[in-house]
Amino acid sequence: MLCMRKELLLNDGWLFHKGDIAVPRPVDKGPAYSQSKTERKKIGPAAYHYHDNPDEYNSDREIKCEGWVKCDLPHDYIIHQDNDPTQNNAHGYFRYDNAWYRKHFTLPEGCEGKRVLLRFDGVGGVSTVYLNGCLMDHNYSAYNTFEIDISDNVFFDKENVIALYCNTEEFEGWWYQGGGIYRDVHLTITDPVAIDLWGVYVPTQKLDENRWLVEFETTVVNSDYMPAEVRAESVIYAADGSILGAAQADGVVEAREKGKLFASTVVMDPKPWDCEAPNLYTVKTKLFLNGEEVDENTTRIGFRTVEISVERGLLLNGKPTYINGVCAHQDFGLTGIYVPDNVAKYKVQLMKEMGANGYRTSHYQQHESYMDAFDELGFLVMDEARWFESTREGLRQLESLLKRDRNRPSVIFWSTSNEEYNHVTDQGRRIHRAVAAHIRKFDKTRPITAAVDKSPDKCTIYDDCDVVGINYNLDIYDRVHEQKPDKPIFSSECCATGTIRDWNFPTNGFGRVRDKDVDTVSNWFLGREKTYKFLRSRPYVFGSFQWDAVEHRGEAVWPVVCSRSGAIDLFFQKKGAFYQNKSHWTTEPMVHIVNHWNFRGMEGQPIPIQVYTNCDELELFCNGISYGRKAIELYGHGEWEIPYTPGLLEVKGYRNGELVASHSRETTGRPHTLKLTEMLPAAANGRDVALFTCECLDELGRVVPDGAETVTFSASNPAVIIGTGSDNADHNAIDNLTRKMYMGKITVAVKPAPGQEEIELFAMSDACGATVLKVNTKEE
Repeated sequence: MLCMRKELLLNDGWLFHKGDIAVPRPVDKGPAYSQSKTERKKIGPAAYHYHDNPDEYNSDREIKCEGWVKCDLPHDYIIHQDNDPTQNNAHGYFRYDNAWYRKHFTLPEGCEGKRVLLRFDGVGGVSTVYLNGCLMDHNYSAYNTFEIDISDNVFFDKENVIALYCNTEEFEGWWYQGGGIYRDVHLTITDPVAIDLWGVYVPTQKLDENRWLVEFETTVVNSDYMPAEVRAESVIYAADGSILGAAQADGVVEAREKGKLFASTVVMDPKPWDCEAPNLYTVKTKLFLNGEEVDENTTRIGFRTVEISVERGLLLNGKPTYINGVCAHQDFGLTGIYVPDNVAKYKVQLMKEMGANGYRTSHYQQHESYMDAFDELGFLVMDEARWFESTREGLRQLESLLKRDRNRPSVIFWSTSNEEYNHVTDQGRRIHRAVAAHIRKFDKTRPITAAVDKSPDKCTIYDDCDVVGINYNLDIYDRVHEQKPDKPIFSSECCATGTIRDWNFPTNGFGRVRDKDVDTVSNWFLGREKTYKFLRSRPYVFGSFQWDAVEHRGEAVWPVVCSRSGAIDLFFQKKGAFYQNKSHWTTEPMVHIVNHWNFRGMEGQPIPIQVYTNCDELELFCNGISYGRKAIELYGHGEWEIPYTPGLLEVKGYRNGELVASHSRETTGRPHTLKLTEMLPAAANGRDVALFTCECLDELGRVVPDGAETVTFSASNPAVIIGTGSDNADHNAIDNLTRKMYMGKITVAVKPAPGQEEIELFAMSDACGATVLKVNTKEE
C-alpha cells in the first residue's frame, strides 16, 4: 500500500480585499443564536455563503462591489504604495491597513476518513482563520509557521471556503512589517496515523575519528480512535544515493495522541559539513501501520562538530573558525516581506561572495528558503526567537522555530532574545531561564545565547547563557570578560554604519551619506574597520555579526526609506562596504576603488579616494602619474585626496613587493544608450523572479557610473514586471514602470509565467532611446 500523504500548494486563485468590511452587530435573536454555534460566521466576509465575486455582470440578483480582487500567493499588500512621511519611519513610511483573504477549493476524491491539514508558513499581522464559517485558529506573529487540523470541519463532497482576516494594527518590531499571506499555504492530506509536522529529529554525535552516532526521534500522530501499532524505518542517503546507515523502531501510539519512536545507528566516515564543503545527507523515514506503509518524511542533516571555548575560540570539526557574520531582515526592496525562493538564495549568495560565513536571523524565524541556502552554502547561523516571553503563546511560536530548524547543520546556536530592557532585571533572568529550558526540551545539542545591548556588564541572564552575545558596547567587552572569564564572547551585533551607494560627496540634507566607512556614534556604532580591528585583537572573542548585510525597509530617516547600514543596497547593488568586508574576510588578493571618476565641472578640486584591499601595499595612479605608494595595515584601507583630472584612475595592490591585484575607474562620456543585464535567472515555475540591472553606456560603450536617466520598462506578455528600484530616497511605489536612475543603476524584477520559455525586457529613455534583452528561462 502506498503512503497516502499528499502535499498540495494552495497559493493560486485567492481573493483579496484591502481594508476592513463592516459587519453589523445583530439586532435580532435569530442571527445571534445562529452564529453562536460551530459555524460562527453567517454574516460578513468570514461566512461560507458570502458574496465575494470581484467583478460581476449579473441581472437577476444583487451585485456586490466591495472591492475584492483576484490574487495569487505569496502576497505582501503593504509594499504596493507610495511612501508617506506622515507614517511611522521605523515601519517604512507606509500606511498599514487590515485586509481579508478568501479561497474556494475542493478536496481531491478519496479523502474521506483522512487527516486534512492547513499550513500557513507566514502571515504578516495578527491573523484569524475560518473554514466554512467556523473559527479555526488565531495566530499572533508574522514569523512563525502554524498548522491547523481541519479534518472535522472540511467538506469532502462540496466546495470549501477559507477566510483569513489579517490585522496589521499591532506591530512586532521597529522595521518594515509588511502584511498579508506572504509565505506559502499548504494543504496536507494524510492517513489518520502519520508523521507529525517536522516530526523527525536526527541529532548526531561524533564518537571517534571514524564513527558517528545518529539518533532518530520520530513523532507520530494518531488521530484515530484506537491505538496504533507502528514502525518507523529511517535511512540516511548520501548525495550519490548510497546508503550511509539505517535504523528502525516499533511502538504503540494511543488513540488521539502523539507518540515518539526512538532508534539509533552508528555510521562510518561521513563527509563533514563545513563552511567550505557543506556536505548534506538526506534522511528518509517511512511509517508503517500494521505492516503497511502509511507515510514518509524527508529531512536533511549534516555531520559537524562545534566546540566553543575562551581558550580556543570556535572549532568547527576541530578547525579554528572565526565567524565573519552578518545580520539581516528577510525583506527585499522590490517585493517586501514576500521573497521568492530564488531571490532569497541569491541574497545569501551575495553575502557569501562578500566573504561572510555567518548569519543571524534578526530577529525572528525567517523564511525556509533562507535557511535552506545557509545549509547549502555553509553559513554558521544564530537562530533567533521573536518574542522574549515564557507565555503559552510565546513558547508555541518558539516551538515552531526549534522543530523546523533543529536538524539544520548551519544552525549552531539559539538566541532567546534581542536588546531587551529586561536583560538587566530579575524578571528577565526568570524569563530567559524558562525559555532556555524550553529550548532544551527540543534540542540539547546547541549552545543558547542572547543579543544584549543594555549594560551588558550588568546583565542578569549571562549565567544561563552558554556563550555571551554583546551588541555594540565595545568599551565594556573587557569588563564583561573579567566578570565572566569562562564564557566565550562574540559580537551578536556591531557596526551599523550608514552609507549611500556611490555617493561621493559630503553628507547633505537629502539623506545622502558618503559611501565611506565612518563612526556613526562614538563608542557605539563604530565603523567596520575600527570594530573589526578591536574584535580580532581579543582572543576571547570568537566572531561577530555585522549590522547589516542588506539595506532593509524601515528604521529610516526621511527622505531615505530604509536603513542605510547595509553593505548591499535595497535593490541588491553593491556598496563600498561590500568590498570593505571582502577585504577583511577573504584572502584572494583584491583592491577596489569606491568612488567613480566622473566629476565634470570640478577639475582641479580635491577629491577624496577610498580604496579597500587585503594587500599590504597600494599605489595610486591618475593618468599614469603616481600619487604615492602606501603600506596598508591588517584590516586597514588606502586613502588619498588628489585634484580631479579626467582620465584613468588606477590602484595597484602588492603583497611582499609583488603586484597581485589592480582596479581602475575611468572618466566616461554622457549617457548614450541603455544596457540591460540579467542579475538572476528565473525558472518558469510560477514562483521564481528574474532580476535585471539597467545601466547607461557612453558613446564608447563604457558604463556611466553616475547616470541619472528616467527609464520606462516593459516586458512582453505573459511575463510581468513586479518591481523597479534604484534610489532609496525614491518615494514612488515599487510597481511603477518608470523609474529615475540613481548613480547609474536600476534593478528590475520580472516574473515569468509558468511554462514561459523566454523573457523579453525593454528599456526606454528620451536621451538614450530603447534597448531590449531576451533571455531564456532556466530549467528546474
